[in-house]
Amino acid sequence: MPELPEVQTVVDDLIAAGFEKKTIVGAEVFWPRSIARPSHTVFCKKIRNRETVAIRRRGKYIVFDFACGTSLLLHLRMSGRLHVASADSMRDKHEHVVVHYADDRQLRLHDTRKFARLYLVGSADEILKNLGPEPLDPGFTASVLGTLLLSRKRQLKPLLLDQTVIAGLGNIYVDEALWEAGLHPCRSSADLTEGEIKALHRAIPRVLKRGLRNLGTTLGTGQANFYSVARRRGRNRDRLNVFRRTGLPCPRCSTTVERIIVGQRSTHVCPVCQPQQKKR
Repeated sequence: MPELPEVQTVVDDLIAAGFEKKTIVGAEVFWPRSIARPSHTVFCKKIRNRETVAIRRRGKYIVFDFACGTSLLLHLRMSGRLHVASADSMRDKHEHVVVHYADDRQLRLHDTRKFARLYLVGSADEILKNLGPEPLDPGFTASVLGTLLLSRKRQLKPLLLDQTVIAGLGNIYVDEALWEAGLHPCRSSADLTEGEIKALHRAIPRVLKRGLRNLGTTLGTGQANFYSVARRRGRNRDRLNVFRRTGLPCPRCSTTVERIIVGQRSTHVCPVCQPQQKKR
């Protein structure tokens, strides 16, 4: 699933391609369930003649803000991605929603697993209001993180994946941040020391910014893997320290990286660098 660096890469690509200040003239929906709100027929009617004034990211959502005050939100989920195409090019069978622009270009939602969802809403806050803070915002301080962690008594990995706690983190970057901070994913959030909270606060933006510099993480070559709007593969796979490195040596101590299940999610740890019990 695309996480903060991948979604931001898509947003940056859309802005670079000039989709801000452009007018949508229509849409076609070939898989109705791709439209979460409203119905696909109402969506096709209401999307016409909407001028995009801004494209931004919030958590894992791509947000198109329109001049009339309404917004279109896209969550890519497992395998969604956006393609830019000319109006006369053939549609791929996995391109389930096609949005037409006045300049004869199209944005097409390509989604092999059909989990991605679009929301056309009166206010973006209808969808975004319950999201937690952005981990790259200046206001996301160690104190804020400490309050989020210590006020709950949950395993670290599931807690950090909870979008109502912190927005934008997913399986890849949580594993990487916990390794950077030397914290086991099964540790209780309520038991962290001040030093451990500060270490995690340093680690989260570090791994996210690394992912952004490398244009996201593409893990394989299949159609369900992440590709940017410009159809580039993310380069961050070569910078991962533990994620999907089961059986390989830890870059820090050379201990074999292990794969475990935490909160029903595949998780990668170094058993030496990330001890399960709090250090005394």
